[in-house]
Amino acid sequence: MEKRTTYHEQIDIDNTLKLREVLRTLPDFVKDFFRAISTTTSTSTRIKYAYDIRIFFQFLLTENPAYRKFTMQEFTLADMDNITALDLEEYIEHLKAYKPLDDDEYITNGERGLKRKISALRTFYAYYYKHEMIQNNPTLLIDMPKLHEKEIIRLDADEVAKLLDFVESCGDELTPHQRKYYEKTRYRDLAIITLLLGTGVRVSECVGLDVEDLDFKNNALKLLRKGGSEMFVYFGKEVEKALKDYLEIRKGITPLSGHEHALFYSSQKKRINVKTVENLVKKYSRQVTTTKKITPHKLRSTYGTNLYQETGDIYLVADVLGHKDVNTTKKHYAAMDDSRRRKAAKAVKLREE
Repeated sequence: MEKRTTYHEQIDIDNTLKLREVLRTLPDFVKDFFRAISTTTSTSTRIKYAYDIRIFFQFLLTENPAYRKFTMQEFTLADMDNITALDLEEYIEHLKAYKPLDDDEYITNGERGLKRKISALRTFYAYYYKHEMIQNNPTLLIDMPKLHEKEIIRLDADEVAKLLDFVESCGDELTPHQRKYYEKTRYRDLAIITLLLGTGVRVSECVGLDVEDLDFKNNALKLLRKGGSEMFVYFGKEVEKALKDYLEIRKGITPLSGHEHALFYSSQKKRINVKTVENLVKKYSRQVTTTKKITPHKLRSTYGTNLYQETGDIYLVADVLGHKDVNTTKKHYAAMDDSRRRKAAKAVKLREE
């Protein structure tokens, strides 16, 4: 029997092939770095590093007069050694708004984008410095971009109920043409949104599910979590019903070859992708709230907050969400919510009534 290639295995294959293509455009010495980190990083991390490092070399080619006549493959470790902290400060400023090669559209980076790119460069430089291939590491002489804390956005209990009700019944408010399309995807969309709200799985974990990953005997999902570990996540009756209703519809779908095992199908009868799930969450949630930008990750935050409020067990929340560090969980899900703040307003009496 031929071995089935899972979604995550296919992603790794695709990323490996993409990485090889990117490395062909970069200086030869860069390959040493990627070989060294291949056993400690995911393919997703490595391809992101490759794109970020390529942006750095493109910056040197277009913005640094010393390298105007270079091609990217001509850079050497000696050139790396000549880069100064001032060059890197100019690079950070460049990243805030720049045009990639062969593109007229500006790309911008906020705090998190800047930090990721400088972190990639630090890791890159650290490898060559540690192995004494260069004498200087200018990335240690610059400050990392500061991240300002963002308010955690999640749905309130009444908004969760409204969202699920809307997905179930909004066909009543649509034109006949809209309703025809809506009816095709209603059970799938309801199953996806109920699953995200009822288990807190990541959107990448959701789209990667195969039908064989469902266990209705124990009401469990088998997940490959971030970092590569496998675990079971359990779900309740509402998720069970939404999944079973969708599976009845799924029986009538003949998928494209290679997509037979996917749990959730797109309208093209292929495995649904992350972008499609993001779009459907956005489409439904804006009918419920206009002040919150709801994404699949916000549904995960909603689940995490609800689980913490119900159990008060931050370690359980960390485990179920697949966080390796409980401090990440504390930061996001143990934040004081509005209802507790309102209690604080009534707790202190200034004068006896």
